[in-house]
Amino acid sequence: MFLRILVIILVGLFLNSYNVSAEENEYGIVRAWFDDGNATEQTVEGVKLKIGEPSELKVEVISKINGNVYIKLYEPGKTNAFEVITGSSAIGTMLPNSGVSAGWSRTDTWKVVPNGDWKNGNAPLNVFVQFSKIENGKKKGDKTIDFTIANPFILDEQYPGSSPAQTTGAAQSSPTGTSSEPQQAPFLEAAGAIAAMLGVWMWKRGKKA
Repeated sequence: MFLRILVIILVGLFLNSYNVSAEENEYGIVRAWFDDGNATEQTVEGVKLKIGEPSELKVEVISKINGNVYIKLYEPGKTNAFEVITGSSAIGTMLPNSGVSAGWSRTDTWKVVPNGDWKNGNAPLNVFVQFSKIENGKKKGDKTIDFTIANPFILDEQYPGSSPAQTTGAAQSSPTGTSSEPQQAPFLEAAGAIAAMLGVWMWKRGKKA
């Protein structure tokens, strides 16, 4: 029974470790995925990327109102750490959607890679969505959703097969609101503790046998 409970806990933690943020207000819903993670209310942490290593972001927007919807993938840091290889727009470029109806939805994807301008620190990727309600040709109000999809740590290493980028090995100052040290995934920390518990349990069981 003890072993079964541990397995259930580990599976649950694993599924939760790659969850991504999702937010909702009375005007709309925004869901996001980082490398096919599931959408729930948390930012992806503990990811380490090499320079030139590709990752995919996906954003789904659902409007609850009639009006306009504006979507933007952006970096909150002062240094642009990523470049878009393929995707709906460049980082920081707004995607306008005019005259949408309640129930309208749109899904956008971006494949991004660290460009080498930022390394030895975290580089968050955010999504901003503005819903502008329009009734009878008149604007009735705006509501925004803005959150961090993922907060990867950029290593000072080149990803195999990617275009060479400058690597110095020197730490840089972190972007605003980020850490200069890699953050360990909560799943890994919890898994380590549970593995230790499992080892003690198996050892005690072996002594009784």
